[in-house]
Amino acid sequence: MGQGPMGAVGDAARGNQIQGLAGAQGTPATQAPSFSETLRGAIGGVNEAQQKAGALAKAFEMGDPSADLARVMVASQQSQVAFRATVEVRNRLVQAYQDVMNMPL
Repeated sequence: MGQGPMGAVGDAARGNQIQGLAGAQGTPATQAPSFSETLRGAIGGVNEAQQKAGALAKAFEMGDPSADLARVMVASQQSQVAFRATVEVRNRLVQAYQDVMNMPL
């Protein structure tokens, strides 16, 4: 089976990609944040959303004119959705851990 013209083009493109990788060796690699840092940041974001929603609700209850009902409700819903997503991620992590622990050796 011989390669047609399309196969040769694909091989040339792969060769160019490989040559591009060879030149990238001298560039410093950027390190991605660890899983724990990412999780900590996400939990911090949920906490901020809940604090903001609580502060807006309190300001609305105290009669602050800058805290209208729409802003209070939107902030409350955002914090609720963020919290539910965090709980779901936790549930998935626990399930994955249990699956790994139940694997036979």
